[in-house]
Amino acid sequence: MGDLADDKLGISNSIRTLRFLHNEMTQKQLADKIGVTRQTVMAIESNKYSPTLEVAFKIAEVFDLPLDQVFTYRSGK
Repeated sequence: MGDLADDKLGISNSIRTLRFLHNEMTQKQLADKIGVTRQTVMAIESNKYSPTLEVAFKIAEVFDLPLDQVFTYRSGK
């Protein structure tokens, strides 16, 4: 029994929590560090957009974490 929202994207993330834990970093501050717009960070954070692999690695690097501690892939199977 899959929720329609759950089936949208198999990738989720903990960026919002990580920003909070890193001196309450703003979306704009993160965006500046990884070279994208605040709107892009907002879309990634809310799971409306999957980042490129390069952007995903840059986000993980900002938080000094492995990729799989920032992003989680959930298969519908």
